[in-house]
Amino acid sequence: MRKEQDNYNKLKHFTAEQGFSLFGVADITKARKKFNLEEKTTAQFNRALSLGKKLLDAVLDDIKDKPTPLYFHHYRQINFFLDRQALLTASYLQELGYKALPIAASQIIDWEKQSSHVSHKEIGYLAGLGWIGRNNLLVNPSLGARFRLVTILTDLPLTTDTPLDRDCGECRACIDICPAQAIKEKQEDFNHISCFEQLKEWRRRHVVSQYICGVCVKACSPSSLTYS
Repeated sequence: MRKEQDNYNKLKHFTAEQGFSLFGVADITKARKKFNLEEKTTAQFNRALSLGKKLLDAVLDDIKDKPTPLYFHHYRQINFFLDRQALLTASYLQELGYKALPIAASQIIDWEKQSSHVSHKEIGYLAGLGWIGRNNLLVNPSLGARFRLVTILTDLPLTTDTPLDRDCGECRACIDICPAQAIKEKQEDFNHISCFEQLKEWRRRHVVSQYICGVCVKACSPSSLTYS
């Protein structure tokens, strides 16, 4: 256990130096069966790093009721940062003699289901970085939903974090502000189809050229909201 904790501490320090805002380690021995990867690929890994980068508040504050060109550019640059630094971290793990597979921060396989190779928010939840909020996003106690995630699968022996036993409590800031009315009282009732139809409409109208929103991300801010 001492070796696993030492590895955890060393890696947390390394990723902080790389500029990440959030760090957590998840046990994925049960979750990996849901990954959209070959079984022989996922069988190599029993741990996943969940790494997050805080979004710039000034960019989000520019959003009113739809995504903006500023947010679109920031979204892409944050994804570039996450992918680049995840690659450097995975290379570092490989140099230590272990396997590591970085999963792209924003590489969608099925847009209708809005699914990718791995659910970054589920890994983040398992890694103790937050809970799944009414907005269907991972909500962190310190950052709200104002961050993005990337995942690295690895076989490095690591201690793991524990999921948080929390929820959005009385906060409903995201419900009324949702342009698609996709956010409901219960997180499990989130309307993926309505959300995606709104994203398609914005792209059709050339508001932004990618399926993104940002309205509920802006609303989920710990500076103005209180979580239970």
